[in-house]
Amino acid sequence: MFKKLRTVIYHSRDLQAAKEWYTQITGIAPYFDEPFYVGFDINGFELGIDPDMTDINEGNHSLAYWAVEDIETVVQKMIAAGALLIQEVTNVGGPTRVSIVKDPFGNHVGLIEGA
Repeated sequence: MFKKLRTVIYHSRDLQAAKEWYTQITGIAPYFDEPFYVGFDINGFELGIDPDMTDINEGNHSLAYWAVEDIETVVQKMIAAGALLIQEVTNVGGPTRVSIVKDPFGNHVGLIEGA
């Protein structure tokens, strides 16, 4: 059975631009930076960027939610950096709120607070 989220890989034709964007958004430099893959360690979880678009159509294929402390601030930071709001911050029960943005490379990124 599933134990935890280990790796999320987003695809981008422009690896350099995606690397710069995610460095800006997360405040973390990649620990692995090669022409075929860039990897970020986000508190023990992998955020990977893969430039290989073979058999990949841009857009939302699956959605992972990244835990955040202040969802409103994170959403605004991502929008200011070029993301598009897909789902407004929404309360989904108790203290749990979620939102979805689309990064500049066509990937949907889920955010969750309070879970």
